[in-house]
Amino acid sequence: MNKQILRIDASMRKNGSYSRKLSDNIIKQLTSQQRYSVKARDLADGVPLINEAWIGANFTDVAERTAEQRAVLACSDALIAEVQEADVLVIGLTIYNFSVPAAFKAWIDQIARAKLTFRYTENGPVGLLENKKAYVIITSGGTQLGSEIDFVSDYIHHVLGFIGIKDVTIIDSSAIGRDEKKVLSAANEAIQLSGKSLLAG
Repeated sequence: MNKQILRIDASMRKNGSYSRKLSDNIIKQLTSQQRYSVKARDLADGVPLINEAWIGANFTDVAERTAEQRAVLACSDALIAEVQEADVLVIGLTIYNFSVPAAFKAWIDQIARAKLTFRYTENGPVGLLENKKAYVIITSGGTQLGSEIDFVSDYIHHVLGFIGIKDVTIIDSSAIGRDEKKVLSAANEAIQLSGKSLLAG
């Protein structure tokens, strides 16, 4: 059975999106030897926000949940299953107003669930989605990763690590507006190196 890539597109632009094009490139690299099947989740199609009903259902014991509560959590269950089944995540992420897109935050809220993707211990929370690799392509118009206004890269490392995904490679395609050709060239070079490294492993 082939290993599986889960592709997450977080850009709200379906046409002309840099993060989508770069995600295409890295998936082409990873599948060049046909070792992976690909499942795609496009967050531009919408992700439900958690609400009071969702919280109530989530904190109700599984055996005691009503049919309505199970229905409320159905989307979350499906999103979690996609991540659980994946060996590699390719996340195309753009920076909107110094942060991640709202749909991506909604996706994180849906998949970060105690007892399913993390658990609490005496020594603190422990992520349950181990032995996975994540490539996160981060694009922006002007925000430079590593600068004082970069509030995204540390967040990505932390939140993925929180659910157990600690092997995270960030493909820096930030500040495209400053020098598009240079930024995209460097990003594609990093993608080629990353893809070859994973295939070699």
